[in-house]
Amino acid sequence: MTLTLKTWLGGALLAAATMVFSPALWAHAHLKSQTPVADSTVDAAPATLTLTFSENIEPAFSGVEIVDGARQSQAISKTSVARNQMNVTLANPLASGRYLVNWRVLSVDGHKLKGSYRFTVK
Repeated sequence: MTLTLKTWLGGALLAAATMVFSPALWAHAHLKSQTPVADSTVDAAPATLTLTFSENIEPAFSGVEIVDGARQSQAISKTSVARNQMNVTLANPLASGRYLVNWRVLSVDGHKLKGSYRFTVK
């Protein structure tokens, strides 16, 4: 094997390893923060929930369901997505009680993720 071929193969191997182990290629849209905060108790019912993800999400394939303690889904009047943030406006004020927020997103890298968190309204 000539020196030029060895150099080329070494460079190609290094480039392939860099792509395989690059964190950006393995990134997915994980939930970074939310309002109300997970497992928190809020004094007043929020009019809007805000979920912020680690990368941009696809609006058409992302959504939220809010379920009360009696397992009843709460009506949502509007969901909007701007880059990595989803804002969910409730149709009606939430009564006192514990709520489960189920979210699902499609990140721009094509991966589907879902999760949930809870909060309580005094």
